[in-house]
Amino acid sequence: MKQLGQILTDKGSKYAVSGCPVSSRAEIDAALAALKKDRAYAKATHNTWGCDLSKGGPIKGDDGESGAGMVILRMLMRDAVQDHLIVVTRWYGGKHLGGDRFRHVQTCVRVYLDTL
Repeated sequence: MKQLGQILTDKGSKYAVSGCPVSSRAEIDAALAALKKDRAYAKATHNTWGCDLSKGGPIKGDDGESGAGMVILRMLMRDAVQDHLIVVTRWYGGKHLGGDRFRHVQTCVRVYLDTL
């Protein structure tokens, strides 16, 4: 799994992005488990993710950050990126970000997509 680490901070919340090629739900689950072996990622408030599987269609996980998985998925589909898992991790900083949290997810995904 490629981990780009911390991308941005806002009001104490920290965001990081990671990703890797996958071809099935089992590989997604294995990649998420591998990421969470890192204690920092295991303790994160949210590990939201999205993937558009060529054999299985779009799949996402919000991990308590309602709507964030769909933001990731839309960006993957818009860029026609298939069979690639992207995970945006957030460590909550104590202050609500409102709609800005979606903008931050987009920023993280864009940084990752620019490395492909």
